[in-house]
Amino acid sequence: MTSSHPADAPGRVRRRKTSQLGDKIFFNAARGAGILLLVIMAAIAGFLAYRSALALSKNQGNFLTTFEWAPDAPKPVFGIAVLAFGTIVSAVIAMVIAVPVAIGIALFISHYAPRKIAQPFAYLVDLLAAVPSIVYGLWGALFLVPHLDGLTSWMDQYLGWTYVFDQTRAGTTPRTLFTVGILLAIMVLPIITAVTREVFRQVPRMHEEAALALGATRWEMIRTSVLPFGRPGIISASMLGLGRALGETIAVAVVLSSNSVLSLHLLDPGGGTFAQNIALKFNEAGSFGRDALMASGLVLFVITLLVNGAARMIVARRKEYSGANA
Repeated sequence: MTSSHPADAPGRVRRRKTSQLGDKIFFNAARGAGILLLVIMAAIAGFLAYRSALALSKNQGNFLTTFEWAPDAPKPVFGIAVLAFGTIVSAVIAMVIAVPVAIGIALFISHYAPRKIAQPFAYLVDLLAAVPSIVYGLWGALFLVPHLDGLTSWMDQYLGWTYVFDQTRAGTTPRTLFTVGILLAIMVLPIITAVTREVFRQVPRMHEEAALALGATRWEMIRTSVLPFGRPGIISASMLGLGRALGETIAVAVVLSSNSVLSLHLLDPGGGTFAQNIALKFNEAGSFGRDALMASGLVLFVITLLVNGAARMIVARRKEYSGANA
């Protein structure tokens, strides 16, 4: 049996004090970063609210229901009805297309593909997430739009009875919200895939082996072990992709033919989004017009906060799948 020498006590005390000092520094730095983030968010919200109040005080139309956007006219009239519709519809189309495909790719990389194929494939997905928006926009305008004529004609012929896919202006270039939704789906696909793939890799190996030992097939193992465990991660990845889809600017501005017409026919040109409208109108807008654009930016800011808050509530309600107790 050994005992420490009294001479070692001062060294241990100094190391303990150094460790406590490091913990305090890290704790205060982390808390300061969190407080700074809240201050920045509050400053952004306050600035947008102030500029929005200046614009709304002189608006001659209803900000929520007016289709027209003419804040610099002698009688300022502007509203967000068309912009809100276009932003939400294009983002929903993107998520409906991207999320199932992203989950399938993530499962292929993490549970089906051999390692020699999975690693290069995962690297390619991560590389696509770093492609600038303008590149996607140019690709969409020069390649995607001209090659969608056949698809839109087919959808009009066989799905036109749904009214939503009824193309009332046949023969027009498909610079529509549907085209924008497809482009946004391609843009957010790498982000959702990368995050979902990493979540699937965190599934406890014992859960998978237990399911296989009980006679489950690989798909049954994924359905009963992988997907429930990764559900909060899938939701978080989807919300991350949705945030980019809601705020995408350049790619949408290049592809979409915007106007002040609100139409439920998704294959007809028209519509617009918040980010696109701000990007196209900011340079030519006057002082009051820029305040009006700030008001639309505030709405987009609130929508983004609500979407992320809803995602957090969904994840919190499904704590049994969060892996906290694994």
